[in-house]
Amino acid sequence: MKRSERSIKKALIQAMTGLASMFPMILAVIGLVGLFQVFISKEMLASLFTGDPVKDTIIGTVGGGIAVGQPIISYILGGELLEQGISMYAVTAFILAWVTLGVVQLPVEAGVLGVRFTVYRNILAFLSTLVVSIATVWTLDLLG
Repeated sequence: MKRSERSIKKALIQAMTGLASMFPMILAVIGLVGLFQVFISKEMLASLFTGDPVKDTIIGTVGGGIAVGQPIISYILGGELLEQGISMYAVTAFILAWVTLGVVQLPVEAGVLGVRFTVYRNILAFLSTLVVSIATVWTLDLLG
């Protein structure tokens, strides 16, 4: 067996071992995603928003960070929230946080990438979501 073949075999074994060790965490995340989708309805989310741009942006960011699912669902849900009179600040923050934050995925992310990295990434993502949400709405108002 050549040296490169041994290296490939060793790398594959390490990859499979790593995947096997992450499998329970992945299953737990899938379970939590299912629970959140069942127990948090659109109506519950809509009742949280106040109409104040600052509060709505913060609430949208927190709500989006807790909510989980496929990103396409956040766009559909965002459209529904806009139709219910929720502010653009809240909806923009909600969609951005949905994609960039992940409270449910924190244990897996910390296990794979480390606690320090996970904490810093989520703090920066939270702050960035607030700034980008406000800047997006202001830009739309200027262009609009």
